[in-house]
Amino acid sequence: MQIIRQPGELPETLSSSIVTIGNFDGVHLGHQALLRRVVVRARTAGATAAVLTFDPHPTQVLAPERAPKLLTTLPEKLRLIEAAGIDLIWVRPFTRELSAMSPAEFFDDALVRGLCASAIVVGPNFRFGHKQAGDVNRLAELGRSKGCEVEVMEALRLRGQMVSSSRVRELAQLGRIHQAGRLLGRPFSVSGAIVAGSGIGRTQTVPTLNLAPFDPRFPRQLPKTGVYVTYTHVAGATHQSVTNVGRKPTFGEHDLTVESFLLDYRDGRIEADEMEIQFLHRLRDERKFPDATTLKAQIIRDAQRSMTLFRRLRVIQESINAGTL
Repeated sequence: MQIIRQPGELPETLSSSIVTIGNFDGVHLGHQALLRRVVVRARTAGATAAVLTFDPHPTQVLAPERAPKLLTTLPEKLRLIEAAGIDLIWVRPFTRELSAMSPAEFFDDALVRGLCASAIVVGPNFRFGHKQAGDVNRLAELGRSKGCEVEVMEALRLRGQMVSSSRVRELAQLGRIHQAGRLLGRPFSVSGAIVAGSGIGRTQTVPTLNLAPFDPRFPRQLPKTGVYVTYTHVAGATHQSVTNVGRKPTFGEHDLTVESFLLDYRDGRIEADEMEIQFLHRLRDERKFPDATTLKAQIIRDAQRSMTLFRRLRVIQESINAGTL
């Protein structure tokens, strides 16, 4: 897959593409359906399967006070898009100058001259151009004038819920992490650098890996504060874990932290710079305990409940592999 950021990087050999456009934050099931459709059409037509996306998120430029908390970093988003089979991604820097383009100017600049689009695949709520003046009807009108077909796919619903990035954020904020993962088509996750903690876990409760705070300019969506059953991916391995998202109220008020206790790691310190945490199930609220000993006892109970869940997941997976489920 080729990733470009400026028009001058577009391949000279590009002659025809099937394109989808959007922010694709989270690359949820709805996004994945669009991507699959683009790939199928491109393979059939002998064209390039292309994605036009933006960085940073447009709201971070136009109204940063209303910018959504992101579900994926740009590298995560690109990796997920690539997994769908896309050939070319144009990560277009989003600027106020770009936002000032009329729908027709944007269409000609990005889709006709830039990506040589022969067909465009979008969802029903797609908007583009200055102040989002263009909708799917305007897109189809512009497409007809340039001999470019526009396909509008129906919005995806799953178990009665609209699949959208905003809905995934809402579910995460409510702690309904399993439902958020269902809309994503994979467990809800966060990733980033590992940093040293305050030492409380190592000396008073259980040792943990601590996720670095996110850049406040590009806030990430976290689950509701509480304790979760998780997988933690670190140093090339996947570990069963219990993760706390919270402020450690037993030890006074702290900044929000994300700390993972690895259940199946007994070899001392882990030498790694980054980790990813996948959230599977919410165990309980975070709460203040009378002392560290009481908290440690609760963490052990959380770990036991988590290991029970992991055993059940293993039995289910074995049944699936054996074809008995």
